Amino acid sequence: MSHDKESILVVEDNKDLVNLLEINLNDEGYDVRIAIDGVAAVDAFEKEEPSLIILDVMLPKMDGFDVCKEIRSQNKQVPILMLTAKSEEVDKVLGLEIGADDYMTKPFSIREFLARVKAILRRSNTLPQAASTKTKLSYKDLIVDPNKRQVSLKGELIELTSKEYDLLLLFFSNPGKAYSREKLLNIVWGYTYEGYSHTVNSHINRLRSKIENDPSDPDYIKTVWGVGYRFTDTEKETNNA
Repeated sequence: MSHDKESILVVEDNKDLVNLLEINLNDEGYDVRIAIDGVAAVDAFEKEEPSLIILDVMLPKMDGFDVCKEIRSQNKQVPILMLTAKSEEVDKVLGLEIGADDYMTKPFSIREFLARVKAILRRSNTLPQAASTKTKLSYKDLIVDPNKRQVSLKGELIELTSKEYDLLLLFFSNPGKAYSREKLLNIVWGYTYEGYSHTVNSHINRLRSKIENDPSDPDYIKTVWGVGYRFTDTEKETNNA
């Protein structure tokens, strides 16, 4: 089961868990690198340029949140899966502007972990090509440039995390089309699990806070009650203007 030796950096200080993850990831054909503290993690990231980072929150020397922020300051694209020990940390992972792509709460099943790893890598490999339109997308004050993966609002560049960008590009490319939370999870995160819809809600809220004048009355990303979300129907809006 070869993945062309995609490399995964596992950042975890629990030796038993490291061994378990390393054995299973190696069995799946991945090239695994290990870091047992936050400082070593940043160093390994800079040297190895991994395809995916598995990042524990509680680490010696530098915690996972700070590691994630440091990596994101250098690289917006590399996927990061955070491991949290307590469910109350989940809100911190989702709420902070740290740019993690996904999270899992310990203890987790190895089967779900491997499914999540495959889904994240599959998305990161296919999403850049998924933008079949290479022309800039613009509506009102918002411009998305798929070639550069850049977003600007009123002429100013907006800093988006990888998942926020993927969501915006999907919406912008399909104006007026409503997506359920489950559908968004499947398309953007590459998996469907019950109970993860708050992942979508959190990302939508963060995205709105960055691009909307008034997030409670959005111009761009509309809530479709009982369904999910959609981008404003640009043709109708233009015709009605």
